[in-house]
Amino acid sequence: MMLLFVLLEEEFSRLTQGAPQQVSKIELSIQELMRQIAAERLSLRKLVGEQSPGAERVSHLYAQVDGESRRKFERLLDMLDQTEQKCAVQAAKNGELAMALFDQSKTLLSFMHNQIKPKNTTSYAASGRFAKAPSDARILHGRL
Repeated sequence: MMLLFVLLEEEFSRLTQGAPQQVSKIELSIQELMRQIAAERLSLRKLVGEQSPGAERVSHLYAQVDGESRRKFERLLDMLDQTEQKCAVQAAKNGELAMALFDQSKTLLSFMHNQIKPKNTTSYAASGRFAKAPSDARILHGRL
């Protein structure tokens, strides 16, 4: 979970730097790590179930261990929970920043497209040539 948090922070850093290729590489690493974490959780649940039938969580094993081991488990699980919360917050920040950058790029692209698009839509015919215009005074008359 700590590695996941470090990768999420690195992804945020790369997002703020505007390096999409580097963000993609980190995102692939994050996805692979998430697959491994999910597999480890399933494996741990299976082990817990083997140790105590009906138990699904490590905290269900507290009754079977002595006081010192229980306190260690509690500290480790608290640390794990805090790290998961940090990861969730960082992932939310990354998602918001990525969406903001997407919206910014989309808006800029739309603005640029509108700037180069002909203002007078009657200037060109469907064939790409100048459309026949009314015969009032013109500076330019002909084809491109």
